[in-house]
Amino acid sequence: MFGLAAAALMAGTQLAAPGTAEAAAKCITGDRQAPFTVGWANIYSVPTWMKQTEGTITDIVDQLKEQGLVDKLVVTDAEGNANNQITQIQSMIDADVDAIVIIAGSSTALNRVIEQACEKGIAVANVDSLVDTDQLTVKINTDSQKWGTEAAQFIADQLGGEGKVIIMNGPAGISVSEDRRAGVDPVLEANPGLEVLTETNTAYNSAPAQEAMTSLLFQYPEIDGIISLGGALSAGAILAMDRQGRELPPMTGENYRQFLELWKEKDLTAWATMQPNWLGGLGAYAAVQALNGKDIPAYVEVPLPIIDNSNIDEYLARAGDFPADGYIYSPYDIAMFDKLLGIQ
Repeated sequence: MFGLAAAALMAGTQLAAPGTAEAAAKCITGDRQAPFTVGWANIYSVPTWMKQTEGTITDIVDQLKEQGLVDKLVVTDAEGNANNQITQIQSMIDADVDAIVIIAGSSTALNRVIEQACEKGIAVANVDSLVDTDQLTVKINTDSQKWGTEAAQFIADQLGGEGKVIIMNGPAGISVSEDRRAGVDPVLEANPGLEVLTETNTAYNSAPAQEAMTSLLFQYPEIDGIISLGGALSAGAILAMDRQGRELPPMTGENYRQFLELWKEKDLTAWATMQPNWLGGLGAYAAVQALNGKDIPAYVEVPLPIIDNSNIDEYLARAGDFPADGYIYSPYDIAMFDKLLGIQ
């Protein structure tokens, strides 16, 4: 389980009988009773990563239904528009859902509506792309800056601190993308011999990343390393370079299935980590546990799993269980969630 036990965050725990809210966590007033209605305020549903994330939410909600803790899951899709997401969260508040799970389309624009939900006693779990406000029940994420730092350090180590690199980022303005990129800077400052030729900002899909890299290959005949901060971005880079017969340099990436398969096929020097899709399921579980009287910590950091040549075969052995354009995430279960949340 990639060291999750060692990194589990501990917090005080107050046990309560199922269906009895005791106002132990933030936003919880203690007057809501199981079975609860859970809202999933999705920023967009098209990318496979989001579909897989929603799949883990549905899975956990189904398990909580069997325990009599949840009776309904309400799902919305803001189609990538933060204003739509605000309106849909407001509708959930008006409908008096008991919990809302959110991947934010903006780190600031959703603050007020989330604070309104908290004031109304709704458990709010914010995962992956986080908001600035702390007026919610729990934020759950990996350390995105650490992601960027470890990726850049891998390339620095492979190049001995000197070489020409390209940095491939996700969309500009999204907190996850910006945080990963911020983590690269300390490594660049410590390794002045690394020359950043240029950077890209694309959606986390291989097609736009391939297009961006294709145009860059004409400009830069020498590329010694690629600091890619997304798995689909890495796959796009490989496809672009392979098409032009370019030698594949050391690169970083993510648990994107196509990237892992290309990594093995091309015998790459590579490194990857992941943003586990089950952050969504963990958010739903944490919100319901908060409603059920558990003392959920305000912030839960999920340790970054590392993929390298020592364990890539373990991931690829499970590839058939995931979509061709999906992410091979690590296994999860309720016992692991309890450990991460400090629930005994």
